[in-house]
Amino acid sequence: MMKDLFSLEGRTAVVTGGSRGIGKMIAQGFIEQGAKVYITARKAPACDQTAEELSKIGTCISLPHDLSTVDGCKAFTAEFLTHENALDILVNNAGAAWGAEFKEFPETGWDKTMDLNVKSLFFLTQALHDPLKAAASADKPAKVINIASIDGIKINPWETYAYQASKAAVIHLTRRLAARLIEDNICVSGIAPGAFGSEMNKATRDAADMVAKMIPAKRVGKPEDMAGIAVYLASKAGDYVVGDTLAVDGGIAYSSIGDAWG
Repeated sequence: MMKDLFSLEGRTAVVTGGSRGIGKMIAQGFIEQGAKVYITARKAPACDQTAEELSKIGTCISLPHDLSTVDGCKAFTAEFLTHENALDILVNNAGAAWGAEFKEFPETGWDKTMDLNVKSLFFLTQALHDPLKAAASADKPAKVINIASIDGIKINPWETYAYQASKAAVIHLTRRLAARLIEDNICVSGIAPGAFGSEMNKATRDAADMVAKMIPAKRVGKPEDMAGIAVYLASKAGDYVVGDTLAVDGGIAYSSIGDAWG
């Protein structure tokens, strides 16, 4: 029924990087629409604290893990499978950024960013393929939602070389995963956030008014902006979105005039 288009009642979700920022916004949106949500993050105290906070709204379970390695992805999956046999929604949100001048950009920063933003996204999806497939059907596909960035669409002025390259890779990897996983009734799509206040996006968090002047919509993103697009893609309303990455940025990527952003 149309009135249930955005409901997530009875669905189980995993949100990586769910203890703060965009991951927390998405987790809260899912919970408010009725989903049971598992959040994971590298720092156990923060993950546990967020799960406790969100459990006041609905069901939120903390499973802290370091997903920066393939072994970490496998360890998380093994623990998840002690709780659940199937997974309706996977949000690959965990990420890292590194900024340094071109001549000084270190291999460690490059590897850390690429490993978490691209490699781990792929291998966690691979590890969770069986529970996603177990939950999926033609009438109710499972969902994988990859969190990219508008920095993978439009160059920004900061020297975050690995981050921008990694997010462009996420957008293309989303398309390739979608082409394969739709065979198993798993819809893969992406979100490319713009300026949202978070630990990673310190410029937006600390200077929101200044950043807002560079955005066509003249404001930075709110938690409900991120929750809304994620709920749309995760719910029945988004069942026909396959392989696309939606920019949620107040118009920076596709509606800005001039080079204010980059």
